[in-house]
Amino acid sequence: MNYFNNLIEKNFDRILKSSFYISLLSVILFIYDNGFKHNLNDNKWINYVFISSIIFAVITTAFRHIYTKQNIPFAVKVFDLLSVLLFIYVLYRFFFIHSSLSAFTIFLVFIREFSGMQINYGKNVINPARLFIFSFLAIILLGSFLLMLPQATYNGIPYLDALFTSTSAVCVTGLVTLDFSKDFTTFGQSIVLVLIQIGGLGIMTFASYFSYFFRGSSSYQNQLTLSTFTNNNNLGDVFSTVRRIVLITLIIEILGATLIYFTTSSTQLGEKAIFFSIFHSISAFCNAGFSTLPQGLYNPNFQYDYNLQLIISGLIIFGGLGFPIVYNIYKYSIYKIRNLYRKITGKERVQYIPWLLSINSRITLVTTLSLFLLGFISFFIFEYNSSMSNYDLEGKVVQSIFGSITPRTAGFNTIDMAQLSFPMIMIYFLLMWVGASPGSTGGGIKTSTFAVAFLNFISLAKGKDRIEVYRREISNISLRRAFATMILSLLTIGVGIAIMESYESDKGLLSIAFECFSAYSTVGLSLGITPDLSSVSKVVLIFVMFIGRVSMLSILIALLKREKFTGYRYPTEDILIN
Repeated sequence: MNYFNNLIEKNFDRILKSSFYISLLSVILFIYDNGFKHNLNDNKWINYVFISSIIFAVITTAFRHIYTKQNIPFAVKVFDLLSVLLFIYVLYRFFFIHSSLSAFTIFLVFIREFSGMQINYGKNVINPARLFIFSFLAIILLGSFLLMLPQATYNGIPYLDALFTSTSAVCVTGLVTLDFSKDFTTFGQSIVLVLIQIGGLGIMTFASYFSYFFRGSSSYQNQLTLSTFTNNNNLGDVFSTVRRIVLITLIIEILGATLIYFTTSSTQLGEKAIFFSIFHSISAFCNAGFSTLPQGLYNPNFQYDYNLQLIISGLIIFGGLGFPIVYNIYKYSIYKIRNLYRKITGKERVQYIPWLLSINSRITLVTTLSLFLLGFISFFIFEYNSSMSNYDLEGKVVQSIFGSITPRTAGFNTIDMAQLSFPMIMIYFLLMWVGASPGSTGGGIKTSTFAVAFLNFISLAKGKDRIEVYRREISNISLRRAFATMILSLLTIGVGIAIMESYESDKGLLSIAFECFSAYSTVGLSLGITPDLSSVSKVVLIFVMFIGRVSMLSILIALLKREKFTGYRYPTEDILIN
């Protein structure tokens, strides 16, 4: 027995790596099994690998708890126990009831084995900005190849369309050059759904969360890198932030899918109701705008489903506010509820915590509400007898709410975009350009950027030499970043419009400009020209979507060498402006 234990301890790392490689092979074979047509004999060997992967997972999970010297968190012990019970149950059903192995089990095994590996981002080799950009590029390319699989589409698609769709999904844009509901199979739509989820949160967020959850620790290098991804300067709170991001996402998406499933009025879905609910919940929360319905939410069977539209509007708002803001609002709400309870009962003194609702949250909420009211009032007035002429008063109110929220990087449409009035299109340009909030799944220049620029205009008009709001002064670096972001965004959009207009002059400048603004801000709305674009224009939009998602500032940071010496100051000179 001692010999057996010593043998396992010596080869412990090899056993874990072997289990990981088998689980990786299982995922590859799962993609092959669903992506290609093959004979029954292949299924037999594929099932053997699946079974081996699950059996190895049970063994290695037990070994981790027996032979690992580190203290394993209680949550991991519970998770592993439930996982082992699930694995045993799946094996029992396979051998004795002859049921098929579920995709969930195969991917759960892979996630568990992958999370047990040591992940090191190598900050000294590649800086966080480059890692962030390369991770998106890798996922986009992988997604494009997966969408080329024979079983992902009904009749096959050109690679450029697969690359466009993958980029649109990973960048959570929603622009499509094909009929997404008719050209892609359920397997292909599932690939897009996974790309949306990964693109909305970032592959590093997922990898870091599961790695830290199962290992219980991480290197200082990884914490520094993740602090850049999560905009968190407190290294000790980095993984708490990542955990909150993942948990908030899962909770809201599950709640959204449940509400969609039980409130959707259409009976046309049948067996696809569950997939429909999950797909639209994730697509809405990640501000992607993809829909499995022909014509999207403008589909005749769902055009007047106001419950569905309001639920999706709520998911878009939560996804667009940003994880730090949502968590800050949650903390502030709990604080207010507790104080209200203390006032009513009189058992405890009312607590006062200053600045619990942070300056970022206040600016973001005020800006978001202001843009929403601008969009809602404008849509109600300009579209009352235009695109909303066939709705009653209740429908017009719901459509105005939805029409104000969706251009803020979501991309769903419940009206015919070609019928939009010119004034509303101009307001859509503004709403799309501003987009969502920092730390969210949405794009655009962000609400805080727009707010800082607006406050700077007011400050200059009042003759102040600094920006003050809520008894706080906005830092100079925030102002510089805001204007750099705005100028770089307009430069990118302008170049995209210029190139596309030279190839698509018959489409009209307004439609082309709308397309580029939508692509950069990862909105996904279109005036109907996307399927008819030339190959050059599709490539341009691919680059614009990618730049809009990762931001031009991040690309410049990744490309330019950082200054080593910054602790000096030259004499200040005023430059003549106006």
